[in-house]
Amino acid sequence: MDVFDMKQRSILVGTVLVASALTIFGILMLRQPTLNSPGLSTSGNREHNSNSSLPTLSRQEQHESGVTHVLVTGGAGYIGSHAALRLLNDSHRVTILDNLSRGNIGAVKVLEKLFPKPGRLQFIYADLGDPRAVNKIFAENAFDAVIHFAAVAYVGESTLDPLRYYHNITSNTLVVLEAMASHGVKRLIYSSTCATYGEPKKMPITEDTPQLPINPYGKAKKMAEDIIRDFSKNSDMAVVILRYFNVIGSDPEGRLGEAPRPELREHGRISGACFDAASGITTGLKVRGTDYNTPDGTCIRDYIDVNDLIDAHVKALANAESRQVKTYNVGTGRGKSVKEFVEACKIATGADIKVKYLDRRPGDYAEVYSDPSKIRQELNWTAQYTDLQESLKIAWRWRKSHTNGYGPPTDEH
Repeated sequence: MDVFDMKQRSILVGTVLVASALTIFGILMLRQPTLNSPGLSTSGNREHNSNSSLPTLSRQEQHESGVTHVLVTGGAGYIGSHAALRLLNDSHRVTILDNLSRGNIGAVKVLEKLFPKPGRLQFIYADLGDPRAVNKIFAENAFDAVIHFAAVAYVGESTLDPLRYYHNITSNTLVVLEAMASHGVKRLIYSSTCATYGEPKKMPITEDTPQLPINPYGKAKKMAEDIIRDFSKNSDMAVVILRYFNVIGSDPEGRLGEAPRPELREHGRISGACFDAASGITTGLKVRGTDYNTPDGTCIRDYIDVNDLIDAHVKALANAESRQVKTYNVGTGRGKSVKEFVEACKIATGADIKVKYLDRRPGDYAEVYSDPSKIRQELNWTAQYTDLQESLKIAWRWRKSHTNGYGPPTDEH
C-alpha cells in the first residue's frame, strides 16, 4: 500500500470516529429535557446528580406517588387561577399552560409567591393552537390529569368572530385530546357551558335537556364535547364534562379576582360591567334586552360562585372513572334576572349605578337555570356560596384593592 492510500485510510478512519462521537453526543442531547427552550417558561428548578454525566429527572418529568400532577390549561385566567389555587392548597402539583391572550401573568405571580417550593407550581407560556409545542410539553412533563379551561368565552364576541371561537375552542380541544392520548394521560376534566343547551323550552335544565346551541360559543363547545365522546368510545380515558352557568365571585381571602381586559368590556361578564360603573370607569351600566318573556323583561340566569365551581372540579377529578364520560350541570338551581342582579350589585358596592337599557344582544336567550340534582347525588356537590349579594361584595372588595387589576400589562412570561 502506498503512502497516498495510507493517508486516505487515515482520513476515512478519522471521519468515522468524529461521526460516531457526534452521534453519541446527539443522543445525549436528545435526552436532555428542554423546558427552558425558547417560547416556554417555567418556575421550576432542574436538579442534577453530581456523580453522573446524565441529568436527573426533575419532579415535573416523573410521576410522584400519592401526588396528582394536574395540567391546568388557561390557568392564568379568572376561573383557571382559582382552580390552580385550590389544587395547590390540596397538595397537588400544578402546571399552568397559558398564552396570556385572556389570562394575566399577575395571577400566576400571586400563586408563585404563595407556593414558592420548587416542584409545586410550574408556568409554561405556550399556545394550544401550536400542536408541536403542546406535544413537546406533554413529552417533557409527567401529567396525571388535565383540567381544560383555556377558551375564549363571550357569547356576543362569538357572533362577531365565529371562526376564532371554532379555532380556539373546538380545534384546540382536539390538540389537547391528541396529546393526552399520545402520552398516556388518562384523566380529563373539560370546561363546558350551559350555552350548549341554547334556549330550552323547559326549565330547569337537566343534563338530558337537548343541546341546541344558538351562538358560535355554544356550538364550538358542543363540538368539542362531541369529539371527546367519540374518542372515548375506544379509549380507557376517564372524562368529566362540567357545564357551567354564569360565574361570579372571587377568592374570599382576597388573593385572586377577576381582571378582564378593558377592550373586552362590551362582551364581558355583567359583574365586571357593574363594577366598572360603580368605579366610575364607565358612565353607567348597559343592560341589553328588556322585552324577554320573563317577569321583569330582562334575562334570567343562574349565577354560580367561582369557589363552588372549583369545588365541583375537585370532586370531578377525584371521581372520574376509566372508560366513562360523565356530564354535570354546575349551577345553584335558582335563576335571577338581570335587574335583580343590578340591584344586588348596587347594594354590594354602595354605588348608585346608572342603568341604560338597550336592544337585545345577538345570540342571547331569555331564561337559563340549572337542575343540579345529578351532581349532588353522584359527586356529593352542592353550591355553598348562594347569597348573590355576598358573592358580589367579596368580588368588589378585591376589585377596589386592585384598581388596575394585577398591574400594568407586561411582556414578561
